[in-house]
Amino acid sequence: MSESLERAHETIEKHSSHSDPWARWVAILVSMLAAVLALSEIGGKAAQNAYLTDHVALSNEWAFYQAKNLRAVMRTSEVALLSSLPNAQDSATQTRIKDANEYIIRMRDDPAGGEGMKQLAVKAKELETERNEAEHRYHNYEYAVGALQIAIVLASVSVVTRMRAMTYGAAAIGAAAALGSVGIAMHLF
Repeated sequence: MSESLERAHETIEKHSSHSDPWARWVAILVSMLAAVLALSEIGGKAAQNAYLTDHVALSNEWAFYQAKNLRAVMRTSEVALLSSLPNAQDSATQTRIKDANEYIIRMRDDPAGGEGMKQLAVKAKELETERNEAEHRYHNYEYAVGALQIAIVLASVSVVTRMRAMTYGAAAIGAAAALGSVGIAMHLF
């Protein structure tokens, strides 16, 4: 048993003293690519969460808009009905018509409270823009992550095949993907 251990130690020492420095540099490249990959995936998840959050908020705004529109339509029907009554010129009926018309106006545009349909539509369109930008960032992160994964595979294969051109290619792809990730994080892309 100890003879086997001695041979194993000799083999390890023999290979470690003659290890290829190129393989060490490739290992460093792979670890750097893996670190950038992890950060890019974090950025991608953050963009995906922002997309989902904005999408839910956008849906809420349009639902609120539709509810206001439904209330305004109901009051419009009320005005039409009251106006068609034989006693439409009665002061009590005219007061109800006036109140309903004021309510309709407030549902459609309420600059004081900011909750009218006009204001809700503006806010929803802003959320839609934010949501679309987050989706765009998410997809760009996905491209960067894919490129980094390809770079890691190429670098790993270059160690086995000893093809330095493959290592250079992996480094170039990884550098481009890393710069892309930084650009996406800075909202340049």
